[in-house]
Amino acid sequence: MITNKQLADLIFPNIAETIDDLEKRYPPRNLPAGAEVTRFAPSPTGFLHTGSLFTSMICRKVATQSNGVFYIRLEDTDTKREIAGSGEQLLDQLHIFDVNPDEGYLGNAEKGQYGPYIQSKRASIYCVVIKHLLEEGKAYPCFCSAQDLEALRNEQERQKLNPGYYGEFAKCRNLTNDEKYEKIKNGEKFVIRFRSSGNHENKIKVSDLVRGDFEIAENDQDIVIYKSDGLPTYHFAHVVDDHFMRTTTVIRGEEWVASLPIHVELFAALGWQAPHYAHLPVIMKVDEETGNKRKLSKRKDREAAVSYFIEDGYLPKALIMYLMTIANSNFEEWILNNNFEGMENFIFSFKKMSLDGALFDMGKFNFFARELLAKFNKNEITELALDYAKKYNDKLYQTIKNNQKYFSDIMNIDREKANPRKDYEKFSNILDIIGYFYEDGYNAALEAGLPFNEKFSKEDLVSALSAIKEKLSIDQDEQSWFNNLKEIGTALNFAANNKEYKANPELFKGNIGDLAEILRITLTGRKNAPNLYSVMVVLGIEESHKRIDRVISLLKN
Repeated sequence: MITNKQLADLIFPNIAETIDDLEKRYPPRNLPAGAEVTRFAPSPTGFLHTGSLFTSMICRKVATQSNGVFYIRLEDTDTKREIAGSGEQLLDQLHIFDVNPDEGYLGNAEKGQYGPYIQSKRASIYCVVIKHLLEEGKAYPCFCSAQDLEALRNEQERQKLNPGYYGEFAKCRNLTNDEKYEKIKNGEKFVIRFRSSGNHENKIKVSDLVRGDFEIAENDQDIVIYKSDGLPTYHFAHVVDDHFMRTTTVIRGEEWVASLPIHVELFAALGWQAPHYAHLPVIMKVDEETGNKRKLSKRKDREAAVSYFIEDGYLPKALIMYLMTIANSNFEEWILNNNFEGMENFIFSFKKMSLDGALFDMGKFNFFARELLAKFNKNEITELALDYAKKYNDKLYQTIKNNQKYFSDIMNIDREKANPRKDYEKFSNILDIIGYFYEDGYNAALEAGLPFNEKFSKEDLVSALSAIKEKLSIDQDEQSWFNNLKEIGTALNFAANNKEYKANPELFKGNIGDLAEILRITLTGRKNAPNLYSVMVVLGIEESHKRIDRVISLLKN
C-alpha cells in the first residue's frame, strides 16, 4: 500500500528540503516592536492602475510610519497573461510617484534577504511546501481533464448547486494512493489540489483592519495549488510568500474579500500565523452615460492608468496627495492646515478609511495640482515644464528652448505673492493658457475675433488704444502705471472708478475697468488674463505697441 510520503516522493523526487529548513533560511525579521512589513505584489500583465498606485502608496505609508519594511514581489505565475517588460515599467512608474520599496524586486535587480522576489524563481520553495501537504494528506493530485470539469459545472448548474470542485464533486480526492501512484507512473497529466476541510454552509469569523470583524462562508473548495506547468496558483503562492517573507499586513483591494476564507484556511492547514488583512475600498467614478457609480475601468477611463497623469504633465505628488484624501477622511483638512507641505508627517490610519468606494473627483484632484504648481518659483516651474516637454511635448519643448527666460518671465506673473495665481494644473495644456504671449497663439486669437464689449464703437476703441499707445508707459511701478491708465481714461471720459460710473452712467463712456479690458483684449485676445501690467512688462513696450497697431488697423478696415 502506497503511503502519502511515497506519493509525495514520486511527484517531487528531487525535493529534499523541509519546511523547517525554509524557516531557518527565512527567519523572523529583526524589527522594532510594532513595525509593519507590507508588500505590493503586482503581476506583469499591463500598466500600473490608479487603484494599484493607491494600494502601494498605503503599503509604503504603513511600513514607513511604523519603522517597518515595504517590499515589492512580482507575481508572474500567470504566464499566459504576462506582457514582456511590464514589470520594469511598473517599477519605473512607482518610482515617479516616489513609492519606492525598501527591498524586493527592483526591475533588473533584487535587494533583500527574503528573495527571490519573483515568484517564477521560487518554484523549489513552493514544491517544498506542497510536498509537505501531500505527506500530511492535505493535498492530492487531480487528474480531471478540462472536459471532466466542464461536465461537472454543467451538472452543478443543472442541480442549481454551488459551482466548484468540492465534496462529492471532487472526484479525485477519494482515489487511493495506489490509484494515484499508478496514474502518475502511467504519465497521466495532473494538477495538485488542496484538500479543504470546510463547509460552505458554515460561517467563519474574520478580522479586517478596515472593515473590522465580520462573518463569511467557510471555504470548501479543493482549489488547485500547483498547475501542470510546474507553477503554483496565486492563492497558494501568496500564502507561502507572505509567510516566508514575513509579511505582517496584507493590504489589497476589496475584491479579494471573497478569497479570504481560502487564504485563512491555507494558513491554518500549514500551522502558520496569518497576517493582518486590510481590504481597501475600490476607486469609483460617475459614468458619463448612465450617471451611475462604477469602478474605474481600464477600458473606459483614461484616469485608470497612472501613465495618463504622467503623460498629461501632472505633478506626481498631486496625485499621491489627492489619493491620500481618498485613503483617510481627515487628510484633506490636515494638508490644508499644513499649507500643502510635509505630507510625510501625516499619520495614516485604517480606521479613517471609508467602507464605500470613493469617487475619483477630477475637479478636486485639479485643485491639488494647481496648489502644488503654485508653490514653485519661476525657475523651478520652468525646469519642470522643460523636463516634461522633452519627453512628451515637442512643441512646448521648442517653445521654452527658443527663449527660456521669456517663458520663465511668463510663469512668474503673479507668482511671487503671498497668494499667487493658480492658473496651471498640468504642463500638457500650458500653451493653451499662455499661447497669446507667442505669435502663433496671438494670431489665432485675432483670427477667432476679439471679444470687445459691443457698447463701444470702433471709433471709441481706436481712440482709446491710440491714447494708450501714446501715453501709457511701463517704465514705472504697477501703482504708478495704473494711475497713468486712469489719467488716460479720465481724458477719454471713462469714470475713474466703478462707484462713480454707477452713480451717473449716462455721463461716461464706461469705467476704468472697461478701459483696462479693451487693453487686455488687444494684447491677449481674451477677456480673462493675468495681471495686465505684468502682461505688458513681459511682452515689452515694442511688442505691446505692435499689437495695439495691429488691432487699430483691423478696427479701421
